Amino acid sequence: MDSVIAPLLPDMRKSEVLDESVAHALDETLGQGALGTRLESFKLWRRDGTILYSTDKTLIGKRFEPSDNLRAAFAGQMVSEFDKLDDSDSEAERASGLHLLEIYNPVLQPWSGEVVAVSEFYEVATDFERNLHQALIRTWLDVAAVTAAFFLGLSAIVFRGSRMISSQSRSLKQRIAELSDLLAQNRLLRLRVQRASQRATALNERYLRRIGADLHDGPAQLVALAALGIDSPVIADPATPQSKRAQELLAIKAHLDDAMREIRSISKGLVLPHIEHAELGEILQLAVRAHEERTGVKVTLSMTGGHAPLSPAAKICIFRFVQEALNNGFRHAGGEGQSVEKHFDGERVCIEVADAGAGFDPQIVRPERLGLVGLRERVESLGGQFTVTSSQSGTVVRMALNIVEMGQT
Repeated sequence: MDSVIAPLLPDMRKSEVLDESVAHALDETLGQGALGTRLESFKLWRRDGTILYSTDKTLIGKRFEPSDNLRAAFAGQMVSEFDKLDDSDSEAERASGLHLLEIYNPVLQPWSGEVVAVSEFYEVATDFERNLHQALIRTWLDVAAVTAAFFLGLSAIVFRGSRMISSQSRSLKQRIAELSDLLAQNRLLRLRVQRASQRATALNERYLRRIGADLHDGPAQLVALAALGIDSPVIADPATPQSKRAQELLAIKAHLDDAMREIRSISKGLVLPHIEHAELGEILQLAVRAHEERTGVKVTLSMTGGHAPLSPAAKICIFRFVQEALNNGFRHAGGEGQSVEKHFDGERVCIEVADAGAGFDPQIVRPERLGLVGLRERVESLGGQFTVTSSQSGTVVRMALNIVEMGQT
């Protein structure tokens, strides 16, 4: 259509109407050859919806509201529809009763490539309709054949599956009963973990607050004393005797050394040693030795029973338990009569940390006894048990972990 129609048109960017010679040339072109036999009608549209040319002469010069298809054609797209003659300008085509293929074709100016008009033509589509019906019949036959083959294959799969389901129903019932028991256990464990996680944030904040208090009350005070000494008149006054100045500098250095010693002591308590590959006995010895070196208090260590492989979480829990329990005993009982005992019966490992202090009421855990709350949370988060017994003759902090259950989980 471009090769036939476009050369006949004037420069549509300058002229918006067709003269009689162009219309006559279009009449002759569209009325002969293949175009004359295949085209039912032809229209040439201007961008504003005006029909510049039509094989139906009564439509020439009339203006219609541009349809969506016409606007798309002016945007450079080719649009076609089959047997959908619902436009207001298609009354003659609807009255013909023929099956028509409606095509909107953008007409390009040969020398500019600009869309200057749109040709709308209705092609007699009898052969197209017949081919469409044949394709539809072949499609339905193919669908029927594929459906039948799929149904036969699915029937075979379902038959085999039903026999397999029947053979496995008894075992599934047994598994369901087992899973129901496990579900109940998991529900309890999940509730315990949720409670532990909810309290973990508060405990971490309290730990940070306690570390901040330790740094403020210890090293910070000593550093402040050293700073005051540096700013004192003894150092600043050039007339100060050398001996007095040296004495003041020694005092400042002593304050800084004490501050550094306390910082190292606090840091040493926070750093976890390499215990991933250590046995339980080595872990207990590490915790006891570190406490003795830091405090100078003798701790009695007793280990009975065998040993079993422990998970890294269990090793960290036991190390921190012994470390914090010994620190609490030293802080509140002066380290009097401190001891650590380990018992192992093949399934459960029990650790006891005791002292011979004045004791306290375990039902009343004051803020300064934050370590006991953290230890309980740490042990119970692994499914273990934590107990505290205290009297005037001393305090015993006890933890127990089921190695078999932890191995299964």
